[in-house]
Amino acid sequence: MSSLPVRKAVIPAAGLGTRLLPCTKSQPKEMLPVGRLPTIQHVVEEIFAAGIDYLCMVTGWQKRAIEDHFDQSHGGDRRRHSDHLGVLANPDLNHHIFYVRQAEQKGLGDAVLHGEAFVAGEPFLIALGDSIVYSPREPILLQRLMAAHAAAENVFATIAVERVPREHVVRYGIVAPADELDPARGTLVHDIVEKPKVEEAPSTYAVAARYVFDPVIFDALRRTPPGRGGEIQLTDAVRTLIHEGHRCQVVPLDDDEHRYDVGNFQSYFRAFADLALADPEEGPGLRRYLRELLARP
Repeated sequence: MSSLPVRKAVIPAAGLGTRLLPCTKSQPKEMLPVGRLPTIQHVVEEIFAAGIDYLCMVTGWQKRAIEDHFDQSHGGDRRRHSDHLGVLANPDLNHHIFYVRQAEQKGLGDAVLHGEAFVAGEPFLIALGDSIVYSPREPILLQRLMAAHAAAENVFATIAVERVPREHVVRYGIVAPADELDPARGTLVHDIVEKPKVEEAPSTYAVAARYVFDPVIFDALRRTPPGRGGEIQLTDAVRTLIHEGHRCQVVPLDDDEHRYDVGNFQSYFRAFADLALADPEEGPGLRRYLRELLARP
């Protein structure tokens, strides 16, 4: 396994977003606003905050708006200065973000495989483009993931997980940890199962849209047949490597961290409400308005 530092990130962002229709009929779900920023800019801000500067976004049909959003010439400080621009004000942005298209929807595993040439044999981070992770303090989740991966011996993957209600395990990849989980370190897992039945789930710890992998994952993905939904599942490739004797570990979200899956309306509404209320300028006024609104008969 590689001992190189993590310098690159791959952001899969090619999903069709059908659960968010009609909002996603003509725009990517990753461009839906959450607070002041589109969803995918929250993800990019998180990656840059963790110290990674080189990103590859895996996009697809009707995803050009993502590329346009991160163009410096029409979206950054050349138009006007603002404290809320974030990464858009970075003059080196166009040199640090690369794009590759997933021409056919074959699943998350296939999308990750599209990043192989960009990764070029190095360990790398994966952050799903439709999931925001709120980490209010350092070290943020991504920093802990990378530190745990660097500290471990012979580990091919370090995966973020979160506890979910047992009735929700059917929605996620679920891990079987070998010990109690600690947000400050990695814990080895015996197995991982994609969307198990409630009665068959090995735990209630679900994969939380953030991963660090060594490049051995690409070989496993090439050997992975289509699984649930007829798609190549990243979880299935991870499980193959675990069963072949490779070591995988997980790091849980801390108590004050939260993942927002902007893939369905309930989670999207909650994400927008939480991050809008946390806005330092507009949040207090919005909070007062909502209190008044809820107090009306």
